[in-house]
Amino acid sequence: MLNSGRLRLLSLLETLGTVRAVAEATHLSPSTVSQQLAVLERETGSTLLERVGRRVRLTTAGLLLARRGRGILDDMAELEAELRAIDEEPVGTVRLGLFQSAVYPLAVPAVRRLAVTHPRLRVELQELEPHESAQALRSQEADVVVTTADYGDLSWQTDLEVTPLGADPVVLVLPRDHSLTSRTSVGLASCAQERWACDRPRSYMAELTLRLCREAGFEPRVVCRFNNYLLQLKHVESDGSVTLLPSLAVTPEHAVVTRALSPPSHRNVSLAVRRTTTQRAAVTAVVAALRDHPDIPALSSPEVGRPGPATTPTSGP
Repeated sequence: MLNSGRLRLLSLLETLGTVRAVAEATHLSPSTVSQQLAVLERETGSTLLERVGRRVRLTTAGLLLARRGRGILDDMAELEAELRAIDEEPVGTVRLGLFQSAVYPLAVPAVRRLAVTHPRLRVELQELEPHESAQALRSQEADVVVTTADYGDLSWQTDLEVTPLGADPVVLVLPRDHSLTSRTSVGLASCAQERWACDRPRSYMAELTLRLCREAGFEPRVVCRFNNYLLQLKHVESDGSVTLLPSLAVTPEHAVVTRALSPPSHRNVSLAVRRTTTQRAAVTAVVAALRDHPDIPALSSPEVGRPGPATTPTSGP
């Protein structure tokens, strides 16, 4: 009989690459992980690992078992959920990973609705950079992710199912008393002399801001860098800087004014799940709640304006 815990360790090893990384992901010691994998070899009667220098790698049999094992583990989770919910009510825990600016406008309202419609369903939120999304799904650290397609097209990856949610416009954020608030849209050339609040270097918004400003003919004069949109908004409020942010990041409680860019720019927002879990009742319920986002006018139909950079920065939105 295959042990699901040991099967998961092998699957994680195929995804993460080292015993140490598996140990960190599962909060076990490396020696415990190695011992459990050795037990799995005895249980299967197959050589699953081979040593290469100081590391191990999966044999052909190990790769087969690891990859088929993901489907087995997903089937087991689905079966357990179905047994706990004979009345067809979604139950259990769904881990939802998403980027910073989508947490409060998108995820929190969806979780609130689910608490009313499916009280036995628990959603665990975790901040997740878009470039980490695919690996988080495959390693089962997340069951559903909200990401931006500008970090690379996930749709070609046959083990993932990707659903577009809409386009999130990039907006210019100004202090309330700024002269540019009299316009309905702003060309960035008008901001050449402004003081800029930006994200960290090589992050999504830092790269996008730099590119758009250069296209407008100037280098932005950056006076602060924060990897938290709240701090950027506070700097605009209190110190008179300007910034570019996704529209989702700017909520009504901030004492700022936003203006559309001319020409416009946007990022495409999508959600993704493992194909093997698309029929699991709990995951399906979370996906449906995220797709139903009536309270978010910022998300419009995809493919409008200029998308953000197609590079893979070190941190996400």
